[in-house]
Amino acid sequence: MAKRPSHPNEEIEAAVSHAEALGWSWSKVGGHAWGRLLCPHHDRDGCVLFVWSTPRNPENHARQLLRQIARCPHAKQEDDGEDL
Repeated sequence: MAKRPSHPNEEIEAAVSHAEALGWSWSKVGGHAWGRLLCPHHDRDGCVLFVWSTPRNPENHARQLLRQIARCPHAKQEDDGEDL
C-alpha cells in the first residue's frame, strides 16, 4: 500500500494522523476534497469524513475533524468488543 501524502496544512495533517492512530483509514478522492477518512467500522454504516484540500479556515476544519472523530459511535463499539 502506498504511503499517504501529507496534507499541506499542519493542523489538518495532525487531525488526519490522529484519526489513523485510532484505526481510521484514508483514501484519495477527486474534486475539492483532499481525501476521505473511513472509520474502523468498515461497513456501509461506517462514518465517512471528507478532508478538504483548501478550506477557508484550516484550524476550524481540523477542529471539526477531531470533533467528528471523537463522536464516532463505532470506535466505542470496537473498544467495548475488545474488553469482552
